[in-house]
Amino acid sequence: MYKLLCTDMDGTLLNSKGKVSEKNLKFIKMAHDKGVKVTICTGRIFTSASYFADLIGVKVPLIAANGAYIREKDREEVIYKSALGYENCKKVLKVLERYGINPHYNSSSIIFTGKISFASANYEKANKDLPKDKQIDIRIIENWDKVFEEYKDEILKCICIDEDIEKIRKAKEELLNYDDLEVVSSNYNNFEVMCKGVSKGRAVEILAGYYNINKEEIICIGDNENDLSMIKYAGLGVAMGNGEKYVKDAADYVTSTNNEDGVAKVIEKFIIS
Repeated sequence: MYKLLCTDMDGTLLNSKGKVSEKNLKFIKMAHDKGVKVTICTGRIFTSASYFADLIGVKVPLIAANGAYIREKDREEVIYKSALGYENCKKVLKVLERYGINPHYNSSSIIFTGKISFASANYEKANKDLPKDKQIDIRIIENWDKVFEEYKDEILKCICIDEDIEKIRKAKEELLNYDDLEVVSSNYNNFEVMCKGVSKGRAVEILAGYYNINKEEIICIGDNENDLSMIKYAGLGVAMGNGEKYVKDAADYVTSTNNEDGVAKVIEKFIIS
């Protein structure tokens, strides 16, 4: 009997239009009704994750920033937080500046960036349709050192996105050489940097401990490199049909794509039936 279901958002729970399908909503509710704890485990900022958590009726803590932040959805209680730290923030920025990559440093509710592009552009667009309390605070930064000092205990990760894939590849390779950084991608044109030891898998393990749930009682669903750790950790690791081949190879089961209600089909097969 599975007791905890952790689902990634982009490319997994959300379809290619960035929406949660009616079928996914229906089966998540059925899982809730059976007593299964369902939560979101995402690379996204907590504020954004909490909007979608409200949408699907999540009642348990959310995992945001690729596992750097676990917090109760409707309360201020933070269960786990791993900040990137002042020195690491500076170290990452130095590499990004060398390659001309615009950084997006995330706290639980703020994006700090050099200019509006990619992630910040998407959040800026989404803000127009969101209630005030679910909008992302986007700040354009000129003095990075001041921000790193002021928010050294709050910045959780840095996401780096660029159309120049070769530039992304080289910068990622360079940052992978640092022993105190965790570097993973959530799409072909990006990489995300957290403090060493931070991962979705570790966060699921922490949440499972919080509820005294064994890993054999956990399902984790994802599609990309940053989902690998939780897919490998779970009793049942599920890859999306649209997932990367190496994610499918690591998974126990491959479901349909995010445009074919893949999450709902997992719930139907392993929880409801």
